[in-house]
Parts: sequence; structure tokens; C-alpha cells
Amino acid sequence: MIPTSHSLIMSMTFALTSSMASAETLTGNASVIDADTIEIHGQRIRLEGIDAPESGQRCYDTNGTAWRCGQKASLAVANVIGRRTVACKINSVDRYGRGLGTCYLGKTDLNGLIVNQGWALAYTRYSTRYVADQNIAQANKSGIWSSRFVAPWDWRRGERLK
Repeated sequence: MIPTSHSLIMSMTFALTSSMASAETLTGNASVIDADTIEIHGQRIRLEGIDAPESGQRCYDTNGTAWRCGQKASLAVANVIGRRTVACKINSVDRYGRGLGTCYLGKTDLNGLIVNQGWALAYTRYSTRYVADQNIAQANKSGIWSSRFVAPWDWRRGERLK
């Protein structure tokens, strides 16, 4: 019997969920997929509690000039990580089959650092853990806070600045 696409997806999700659930911590060199998703050893990890601009998202500086803030955020995260080892504590799996967790550069919480530097927002729909970091970034006009922007969750729903 050939599995339907639905059952195949469910099987793959179960397999990934099982492998992630048994791996409490995933450690290694990370590739940045976007500013809130990395990959270690072929496993994608969504950084829990934060939401970054999408790669195609644009922000607008004080002169009204558009800039690719999603792309810039991804590059900033890649620069922060560099070639250092990243350790991610996986807490669960999201609806896309990615590990969902908190990642560290040594003892530094990478998720919080990204928000603190203004390249992501605290994703308060799921956690208030990074609100203080967001307040610091906003007060310092760091990263995207130096511009006008649409929150990533609203941008994904189609909201744009005029």
C-alpha cells in the first residue's frame, strides 16, 4: 500500500518528534536559516520565545528609505555565531517539525542576545521571557528598532507599511 501524502507527513513528523524528544541538547556548528531558525547537524531549530523579521521583509529608516531588515537580521545572527559552537536545549517540536528551544553560545542565551541587539522581537504570544531584552533594544534603537517596521507575526498575515 502506498502511503498518502498525509500519512507520509505524519510518519515523518513522528520520526522527527521522536528523535528530537530523545535528544535533550543538540550541539555543534550552526548554519543560520533566518534570524530565528538555525540548523545543527541537519536538524532545524526554531529559537523559542522570539520572532524575527522574515527574509523578504523590509523596514523603513527615518528618511522613509526601505532596507532589507529580515536579511540584515539573519546576517547579524550569523556574525554573532561565527564559527563558535552552539548548544540548543530542545523543549518540543513545532508544527513544522523543527526543534523548538533555547540555544547558547557558551553561557550566553542566544535567543535573548538576538532580541537584545534588536534583530528579533519577544514572541509574547508564547513567552514573556525576552520582554526585558526587547525593552533594552527599543530604548537603544538597536537593530530594527532604529526603523519603522511591522511585527513579523503581522507581516506574515499580510500587513505592510504604507
